[in-house]
Amino acid sequence: MSRSASAQPPAGKSVRSLHDLRPFLQPYKARIALALVFLLMAALTTLVLPIALRTLIDQGMVAADPGQRVMAMREHFLALFGVGVAMGLFSASRYYSVTWLGERITADIKSAVYGHVLKQSPEFFETTQSGEVLSRLTADTTLIQTVVGTSVSMGLRNAIMAVGALTMLIVTNPYVMAQVLGGLVLVVMPAIIYGRRVRRLSRASQDRVADSSAIAAEVLNAVPVVQSYTAETREAKRFITATESAFKTGERRIRARAVLVAFIISATTGALLWGMYQGTQAVMDGKISAGHMGQTVVYVILLLSSVAALSEVYGDILRAAGATERLMELLAARSPIQAPAQPKALPAPQGGSRVTLSDVRFHYPSRPNQTALDHFNLVVNPGETVALVGPSGAGKSTVFQLLLRFYDPQSGRIELDGESVTQLSLEDLRQRIGIVPQDSTIFSTTALENIRYGCPGATDEQVHAAARAAHAHDFITALPEGYDTFLGERGVRLSGGQRQRISIARAILKNAPLLLLDEATSALDTESERAVQAALEEAMKDRTTLVIAHRLSTVVNADRIVVLEGGQIVDVGSHAELMARNGLYAKLAAMQFDQAHLAADEDEGDATAPQALSA
Repeated sequence: MSRSASAQPPAGKSVRSLHDLRPFLQPYKARIALALVFLLMAALTTLVLPIALRTLIDQGMVAADPGQRVMAMREHFLALFGVGVAMGLFSASRYYSVTWLGERITADIKSAVYGHVLKQSPEFFETTQSGEVLSRLTADTTLIQTVVGTSVSMGLRNAIMAVGALTMLIVTNPYVMAQVLGGLVLVVMPAIIYGRRVRRLSRASQDRVADSSAIAAEVLNAVPVVQSYTAETREAKRFITATESAFKTGERRIRARAVLVAFIISATTGALLWGMYQGTQAVMDGKISAGHMGQTVVYVILLLSSVAALSEVYGDILRAAGATERLMELLAARSPIQAPAQPKALPAPQGGSRVTLSDVRFHYPSRPNQTALDHFNLVVNPGETVALVGPSGAGKSTVFQLLLRFYDPQSGRIELDGESVTQLSLEDLRQRIGIVPQDSTIFSTTALENIRYGCPGATDEQVHAAARAAHAHDFITALPEGYDTFLGERGVRLSGGQRQRISIARAILKNAPLLLLDEATSALDTESERAVQAALEEAMKDRTTLVIAHRLSTVVNADRIVVLEGGQIVDVGSHAELMARNGLYAKLAAMQFDQAHLAADEDEGDATAPQALSA
């Protein structure tokens, strides 16, 4: 479960959480003001209707002459029609303005949250699932869009209408409406108190939806593994369990909100019907006219419908408040990896970069008791190729993570070309580093754009040259549309070796002074490995290169081989020197030799098996 999926909403917050949207509303003050004008005019024209109706009843029907009565009624009906047209125009303008604002502000929030999440360090993703983030970017922003683009507008409009109708009722029937107003106060107070429960349930419901989204995102990204372990039914049940949990939480929220709506509408109806009863008594006693009574009835209906609408809007606002809290949590997240306020500038690279790690001690934030690097010291000279070898968990990949400044060490110093990496801008630092990761990432676009990802401004010819250097050109041109072939999500249309060669071409195109190769040929067969190794050696000329490889055949030509174990350097030397010492490196080489010899025997046995059977 993610860090925040089960978190309780912060105490003391409710609708006030929507105040956090203020920075996103600020740029559109003029449009908001215009929308408020349209909203106010739409509400006022609605409130004018009962007055026009009263005039029609009291004045349009009093003329004794039938002809004059018809003319008077025609004028009053035309006046009513004019009010209706004005109400329609202002309502349409209000709808367009607020809906535009809802769409625009939601888009801004999505962009801000997504851009902020992309800047988080890997530490953030150790505790937050990507499915949780996606849920907040979709479900939560949809709730905010509904509130900003619809609910707030409807709430303000109905609030104006309710206040206006109530004011007119008080002016025309002060004694009766004083009683009604007292009743409404008794209605509002319990509603506000009970509304807090609705908000808590809204937040919990959104968290449970995020849980199911996180499960789905994780499993869909690993469908081949799920199917290979025949875990489809098990994963489907896990998703159903999460979905049912979300449904039950949602059911409690719906039930609580239904109770709230029923209470508000029932209590308000009772209070207003009491006012109408008093009004009919006044007509019968001759204290007010029929038109006055008709006006009162319409205002009562407007007040009743407005209060009912406000109760619905209040529920939407409570849900949006929970959504806002969740989104603001993402925006409030601060990466521990920050560039300095005044970063130092590195000189233009001349060949390879110089890398220095001095007395570095580091453990991952999620594993504070497990040291990844312990008093680690390493200097790599410009243009030098250094291989890092050792058993799994020795700290090889951690060195790469620290050089890219995905993490900062707890102590020690890391320098690139004589400057501490903490004094450089992250963009400048990472622009100087090219990397070929062990798990090659392929984006859902064409082969051309996947290679160009390493250098967005590269020409097609430069992309083709990088692909040739990585021995990827031939298989790419054999694809149905060549370099314009869509490679599918995560490169599902390519083999593992093809994906890796695309990744190598991307790094070659970037042409950075420091090249990091993390098992760059692990997915290649022997023949392809030789070809790509030759291409990498060509690309490594005049470049500083750090190589991680379990296949020792890929590092024998390195200038130096650094042997790691338990986060410390245990030996350094050339291949021949390390073999002569008969240490850890020699043991690793012997193990690989035995495995290779066994594989060769198996291949020979497979080849001779048909002959043996025929004999």
